Amino acid sequence: MPQKDPCQKQACEIQKCLQANNYMESKCQAVIQELQKCCAQYPKGRSVICSGFEKEEEVKLT
Repeated sequence: MPQKDPCQKQACEIQKCLQANNYMESKCQAVIQELQKCCAQYPKGRSVICSGFEKEEEVKLT
């Protein structure tokens, strides 16, 4: 059985927030930051959910 993604809860909270706020990302910054904090706790590749943030960071560095 595959392991549960450690940051799945935060990702679900982002989806709920976005749906509740007509997908206005600016209204969900606090929830997005919580996901980023979660992602920072785990090594790259540990969380599939965090892979989007990892790719975003790579783009910023280039």
